[in-house]
Amino acid sequence: MFLPQETIRHKRDRKVLEKSEIEAFIQGVTDNSVSEAQIAALTMAIFLNGMTREECVQLTLAMRDSGRVMDWKSLKLDGPVIDKHSTGGVGDTVSLMLGPMFAATGGYNPMISGRGLGHTGGTLDKLGSIPGYNPFPDPATLAKTVREAGTAIIGQTADLAPADKRIYAARDVTATVESIPLITASILSKKLAGGLDCLVMDVKTGSGAFMPTVELSQSLAESIVAVGTGAGLSVSALLTDMNQPLAPAAGNALEVLCAIDYLTGKSRPARLHEVTLALCAEGLVAAQLAPGLDAARAKLEAALDSGAAAERFARMISLLGGPSDLLEHPEKHLAKAPVVRDIRSRASGTITGLDTRALGLAVVALGGGRLRSDQEIDPAVGLAGIVELGTQVEAGQSLMKIHARTEDDAKTAEKMILEAIEIGNRTAQEYPLVRKRITASDIPGAVQ
Repeated sequence: MFLPQETIRHKRDRKVLEKSEIEAFIQGVTDNSVSEAQIAALTMAIFLNGMTREECVQLTLAMRDSGRVMDWKSLKLDGPVIDKHSTGGVGDTVSLMLGPMFAATGGYNPMISGRGLGHTGGTLDKLGSIPGYNPFPDPATLAKTVREAGTAIIGQTADLAPADKRIYAARDVTATVESIPLITASILSKKLAGGLDCLVMDVKTGSGAFMPTVELSQSLAESIVAVGTGAGLSVSALLTDMNQPLAPAAGNALEVLCAIDYLTGKSRPARLHEVTLALCAEGLVAAQLAPGLDAARAKLEAALDSGAAAERFARMISLLGGPSDLLEHPEKHLAKAPVVRDIRSRASGTITGLDTRALGLAVVALGGGRLRSDQEIDPAVGLAGIVELGTQVEAGQSLMKIHARTEDDAKTAEKMILEAIEIGNRTAQEYPLVRKRITASDIPGAVQ
């Protein structure tokens, strides 16, 4: 007989949970026979005592199997199913380009994306700024889009890893969100439910990251690679910098425009381009679509320069209900803020520091993000032309442009932004864009 309190007791007392215990507990989470209090108790015990690698593998698989697991075999796809997951940041527009780039180089990318919360932007919110785009298509439309466009960026439906929703809700109100085993199981259960062959993790580190220190970011990356490998998934991870916004824009319609400019070749900002290529190349190598990273990058550059990746993006948008001429005429379709004005530097010197989290919260204050899951967002607002670390500026020079709904909103955001920018006379610290690459050969034996 399964008693949830015995599973809680075992983990409280630092025992290793059996596979059958984990499966029974997750079944109880799914069918509501396990209470919120019991979920909260187990998550706290895991937070305090950790999990072994095998425990976390079994938790991940049980959460995956709590709902529908997508199977793409019926589509008879002629390439591997590849995906990427980011731990989130500011100006992280990569997903909008990565899916089409995978599709243009032989892969397929059904990407289950999420909404933004806190200071980080969500891919689903960005796509929501495109009129008519349907992120929750019926199965036939989804299959058609994956088959014909090679990529379909959609939202998580209620039948994918439903146990994760109840567990996350408990973590959110019990100060257990930061548990690495629980983060690992939450991410991987949803990705495994998506029917992937390969996964690339983008784990951010720095002032705008969910885990701001390199040590914490690396621990999470190693956990995801270890557990994903144990669950039978080809997975690798890159630690990438989030000490400044990745793209020069932050805000939903502004980031879509940035992605369109990138795909069409109008503008490919260096930092954004480097991280996007690094993640895409990692996916192509893992999926055996390229013999090495250099060959993968060459293949990706060719897909961009030929327009093949842009064409895949346009096809996805059209198949999922968006305008067929979005790439040719984005100005016709993307919302524009009524107030646009420069934030000007109050001093001359070098940009020596950016509080990236504060910049993200300025976008939230403008209405472009949410601090509660039920908040509506304004697709038009945000920041554009964001200054980079190390830039020499003169007093009065523009640091970025605010796109706001009202003058009062712009003034509120301007104050937050000026406080987030450090201008001095010293050289700015340089942060490598890709700090570390972690593959299965680097994985530790346990998740702590």
